[in-house]
Amino acid sequence: MDDAMSNGIFKVDNTKAPSPLGGISKLFSLKGKTAIISGAAAGIGLAVGEAYAEAGANVALWYYSNKAAVERAAEIEKKYGVKCRAYQVNVCDAQATVDAVNQSVQDLGGRLDIFVANSGIPWTQGAMVDGSIEHYRKVMETDVDGTFYSARACAPIWRRQKQEGTDINGNKLENFTLGSFIVTASMSAHIVNIPQLQAAYNAAKAACLHLCKSLAVEWVQFARANSVSPGYIVTEISSFAPAEHKATWLEKIPMGRQGEAHELSGAYLYLASDAASYTTGTDIIVDGGYCLP
Repeated sequence: MDDAMSNGIFKVDNTKAPSPLGGISKLFSLKGKTAIISGAAAGIGLAVGEAYAEAGANVALWYYSNKAAVERAAEIEKKYGVKCRAYQVNVCDAQATVDAVNQSVQDLGGRLDIFVANSGIPWTQGAMVDGSIEHYRKVMETDVDGTFYSARACAPIWRRQKQEGTDINGNKLENFTLGSFIVTASMSAHIVNIPQLQAAYNAAKAACLHLCKSLAVEWVQFARANSVSPGYIVTEISSFAPAEHKATWLEKIPMGRQGEAHELSGAYLYLASDAASYTTGTDIIVDGGYCLP
């Protein structure tokens, strides 16, 4: 496949639109596709995994320490009649990430359509001047490096699938247009949260946002790259925050409440599906209006 860009000028006809036959429901369907989701034992990742399974996808739930993912995967498989497996993966290890992507693809039908880079940890040590370098490194390794390693592991598969039109077993790929890489960024990539202090986390999520925009250009012939920026969502990632901080959050959210994980599923489903075939390099903010004032 030729490069999408020559001498700084994009070539024409880099991509093709999917057929509109079958209507919008077919475009949103993930039937027969395979999705991998990191950080999927609970919270946003698990909600997205269940939504993808309901839409027909085979799903890999990656986790690091929360072994409840194994039980959740079995429940999803039984409920929706798709293949669903749980894998313990350290996304901070580049080779382990490549190995896990390849194993997931092998176990779930021989193809890869969607990867959701959802693994992330918060900054919990207040002002950066008082925080430890070790905590800083862990936040950046998980939130930024882990996202980069995940992208790097998926790209060769999507490129080969587009070039050859086959899965890893040599079978013709059906219903494959482009790969879809989706990053869980944050409204913290757009604003500076208060009253909590979290400079490293804000910087990490801003990096993820720009990484997606860059990959959207690099991958234009074989994959789309987008992000979702959640606001305050009721998940364990915010459990470190004291009650008085959470009360302040509510006063700053026009909708007056935190979101639920399942309220993000529609954004992730759209970006994963052929309904978003002309959407790349974008970010969808789902924050109850927090970033508006």
